[in-house]
Amino acid sequence: MNRLIVVSNRVPRPDSGAQAGGLAVALDGLMERRGGLWFGWSGDVSATATQTPTRLESAGAIDFATIDLTPDEHDRYYNNFSNGVLWPLLHTLPQLMRYDRADARVYRGVNARMAAALVPLLRPSDLIWVHDYHLLALPAALRSRGVQNPIGFFLHVPFASPDVLGAASEVATLVRDLLSADLVGFQTDNDLNNFVAAAKAFAGAEQIGPKLLSFAQRTVRLGVFPVEIDARRFAETAAGMETSAPAMRLRRSLDPEALLLGIDRLDPTKGLPQRLAGYRRLLEKHPQWSSHATLVQIAATSRKEVGSYQNLRATLDTEAGRLNADLGEPDWQPLRLVTRACSRELGAAYMRLARVGLVTPLRDGMNLVAKEFVAAQNPDNPGVLVLSRFAGAAQQLDAAILVNPHDADMVADALHTALTMSIAERQSRWQTLWSRIEDRTPIGWGRGFVAALLRTAGITTVAPAPVRQLFSNVQQLAPAAAPAFDAPAFDVTGAAARERLN
Repeated sequence: MNRLIVVSNRVPRPDSGAQAGGLAVALDGLMERRGGLWFGWSGDVSATATQTPTRLESAGAIDFATIDLTPDEHDRYYNNFSNGVLWPLLHTLPQLMRYDRADARVYRGVNARMAAALVPLLRPSDLIWVHDYHLLALPAALRSRGVQNPIGFFLHVPFASPDVLGAASEVATLVRDLLSADLVGFQTDNDLNNFVAAAKAFAGAEQIGPKLLSFAQRTVRLGVFPVEIDARRFAETAAGMETSAPAMRLRRSLDPEALLLGIDRLDPTKGLPQRLAGYRRLLEKHPQWSSHATLVQIAATSRKEVGSYQNLRATLDTEAGRLNADLGEPDWQPLRLVTRACSRELGAAYMRLARVGLVTPLRDGMNLVAKEFVAAQNPDNPGVLVLSRFAGAAQQLDAAILVNPHDADMVADALHTALTMSIAERQSRWQTLWSRIEDRTPIGWGRGFVAALLRTAGITTVAPAPVRQLFSNVQQLAPAAAPAFDAPAFDVTGAAARERLN
């Protein structure tokens, strides 16, 4: 059986004690079975990072190999280019990016350094699975170092159209770099189609099938692999936490008001100012909800070093204050804004109490909060999901009330519809939504991608050598290898865990 090599921006350190998120759960299961190596950045920043050998740790059948970043790399690779250029650009928000060629060079340099540190750890039978926008240059960097192993790449965020991507000149080269992978996976058909258009426009790739590209005498397969949650387990968590002390305190503080709930990272892509505008419009158009509905918005602060995130926090604070001052009453506050993360378990409890779940990003690769909200509901008295049509989850969860988050009147009308919806319609909508997610799991998602990579490469599986033998070999190679990285994990189901991985 082939060993699985996972490469992500950050690596879940085995000694951290942090709660594992959806991706970690999915990949841990696969790697424990196959034997696996998780490689990436440690999350540590050190002035001597380029001289530090790869850090090696182990837990069960999984090995962890990480390298540090220098302060300049952290600023330019991580803050400026990954999160200041690629993140807004891929989410079709080019007006938020600040492109600098020096940042792009450092981004490419970090990808090259990662490749150089990973190569000595590889065996011929390994499968390599690279994750997300921080590592778009890595497939080509590995190929340039003679790596012939099958390489899969999965993009967790959206992929924008070529005319948007053209705003940053480096993106054309990154598209060509991605074509060094054997399999490139996306969350939705729209993302896949945008990549095909970009590969043709920027790289001169030829489409030779519905999900096949030809480039530089290589065939690249494309696929759609929507990320999933463990819906049944999340439902059990929500039911078990419904009567917890924090959940009961929230219920008592609201009674008899209806709870409208948003749980997001504080991020420009999540459409939080637009959400507040829609809620304000609800209270202006339908004043009967004054003192009878309350929006609780949990927006965990993230990426504090990035200018657009700092500006968003200031805007959100201002708009929240205005909304409460303009529309509040002495005994009622329309909005409760919390910028601290809550645990996944407590979030599940809040979702179960909510009459309406608001998930209205301007653009999102998937948005697992939408799926979590569905899973958290009481089937006998479910809440209603109001979901942006620009979230990848909308393709699966089309029984939600779908809205354009830019249209405050549409959001307001959707909220009014949700608040006045009969219990029979709520149950019917929920049952349809539940049927789309109830039998899916993160492990199933991970297995699906790995199976597709195996088919793409036409691999006959080979049993891996004992993990301890690998470590012995690595320890001999590491001192002579190019400098290495240490990395925290990539988490897709919960704001705090997600931030650890990004």
